[in-house]
Amino acid sequence: MTQQQQKQQLLTGYDIELFRSGKHYHLYNKLGSHIRRDSEGQATHFAVWAPNASEVSLIGNFNGWDRRANSLSPRTDGSGIWEATIENLGQGELYKYFIRSNNGYEVEKGDPYAVYWETPPRTASIMWDLQFEWSDQIWLENRKTPALQKPISIYEMHLGSWRRVQQEEGRWMTYRELAAELPEYCRCMGFTHVEFLPVMEHPFFGSWGYQLTGYFAPSGRYGTPQDFMFLINALHQAGIGVILDWVPSHFPTDEHGLSYFDGSHLYEHADARQGFHPDWQSAIFNYGRYEVKSFLISNALYWLDKFHIDGLRVDAVASMLYLDYSRKEGEWIPNRYGGKDNLEAIEFLREFNSAVHHFFPDVLTIAEESTAWPGVTHPVSSGGLGFDLKWMMGWMHDSLSYFQKDPIYRPYHHQQLSFSLQYAFSERFVLPLSHDEVVHGKLSLLGKMPGDDWRRFAGLRLLYTYMYGHPGAKLLFMGGEFGQNREWRHDYSLDWHEKSGSLHAGIQTLVKDLNAFYRNEPALYERNFSAEGFEWTDHHDATNSVLAWIRKGASSTDQLLFVANFTPVVRENYRIGVFYPGYYQEVFNSDNLRYGGSDLISLEEIESYPIPRHGHTHSLPLTLPALAVIVLRYAREFEWL
Repeated sequence: MTQQQQKQQLLTGYDIELFRSGKHYHLYNKLGSHIRRDSEGQATHFAVWAPNASEVSLIGNFNGWDRRANSLSPRTDGSGIWEATIENLGQGELYKYFIRSNNGYEVEKGDPYAVYWETPPRTASIMWDLQFEWSDQIWLENRKTPALQKPISIYEMHLGSWRRVQQEEGRWMTYRELAAELPEYCRCMGFTHVEFLPVMEHPFFGSWGYQLTGYFAPSGRYGTPQDFMFLINALHQAGIGVILDWVPSHFPTDEHGLSYFDGSHLYEHADARQGFHPDWQSAIFNYGRYEVKSFLISNALYWLDKFHIDGLRVDAVASMLYLDYSRKEGEWIPNRYGGKDNLEAIEFLREFNSAVHHFFPDVLTIAEESTAWPGVTHPVSSGGLGFDLKWMMGWMHDSLSYFQKDPIYRPYHHQQLSFSLQYAFSERFVLPLSHDEVVHGKLSLLGKMPGDDWRRFAGLRLLYTYMYGHPGAKLLFMGGEFGQNREWRHDYSLDWHEKSGSLHAGIQTLVKDLNAFYRNEPALYERNFSAEGFEWTDHHDATNSVLAWIRKGASSTDQLLFVANFTPVVRENYRIGVFYPGYYQEVFNSDNLRYGGSDLISLEEIESYPIPRHGHTHSLPLTLPALAVIVLRYAREFEWL
């Protein structure tokens, strides 16, 4: 390391000014432990923010965890940062900070900026550098084409339960073992992105990563930071983008983590009405504190910078936006105007999105926001929150509620399918069939489908094809792509053996073909987030539980007609009005035999007739397979003699 590089790692007055104003977005280069090497050897510089401490020292395996051996000194600029440089100390050493507070409180804390931690239940930080030889330049160059102009099909997964190594007592796979299988699997299945449930270090495996302590460290359960980089690099080389779940909404109260860090509520609010989350029994960040904003935004940029991440899905945004979220009257504190909007969190989210898009304009930010908060994906400059995409939770709840009903009752709930188009273009949406819908007794997606095996599998094929025909990006949680029978269990592998069954294999083939269809049809992605890309043909036929709609690309010739039959009854001579007289060709059918269907498909061109339907002069006489979607394209005009 050059002398100039060493200087860049040390805190300057300008760094302190940015930090204290909430504008230091690259604190990971300054705080934490940084190994410095030169011709004379190596040393490690340590810097930690603990303004209410009266004493801070470094403890670790290198000094016998002796609190008196290596003291840190407070800076004289009033920043509250303590620092020290320790000679002959470097890669792989375990460490913590011993902190004695001004109020007499004593604690041993992990480093908030540590890039590597011991595997839980051990809790020490590990000194580590992040040098890695990337070979994903082609991917990063191609990423400059805006993602929102391309198909987005996301495979959501949990690292520890995708596959287990059965020969070794069912242990989870390492990052490098995943790199040998996951990229090719995603490429073969046609997904454009993989989204990992939080990879950041977390003490409790059963939290799935959503209760995290090591904000800057990929979990050591699966390997080193470089091993995780290797996995990302392999995914990029296979043409797969990587999205991380990011959790700035709350953090656990484990003693070695951020909670009550220096004997004060440093990162969280002191008042439980603002600083404690009743749902998750965790602490809530103080978004109004500038140093906390610097910490969180730096953390977001860290993953994009050091790990080449392509997107961040922000968890539990609704819990951040509302001061009364999951609270009864008297359990929350109104804002300065007497309202329930969390003004500091709103400003933080806008600043987060602005910073991400400034430094990484080709990266996606995605909000899991479950309410009707206006402008989640609108620009910050026009008063929005600035996200690129938002999970369409209403579509997910309505769709799954509808599909779980016996078809005999579906005519009375027809609006559950059509209602989403009333707001589908108010934001840019992702359609999520996520992990949250296949746990805690909710059943797997296949398990939600009523009826015998034939109807259940046909229902799942119908759901997936309906989703791919609906405007918006797509997201499917692992196991759903082959119709796993059981709910997701984080302590076990997916039931990969089920793929050998013909009906499960048919589901997997369907998802693969849907992804290919999505990629190859501009009508399905060019206007994915615009009302110009969608038109109802008929959404009123509740009696027959049939929907028909058109998806449109930028070219007037790029149009696809979807007709969905949500009952287990074949509809003969079902008429659908069409714009253009002539011949139509069936280009997709979820009832295809290759998917496990009844193979009620049309191989011949279908001729329109001058019989008015749905406001058009011509219509098509169709045979609608039971519990299926067919997709048609205009083929050619009539040949007049």
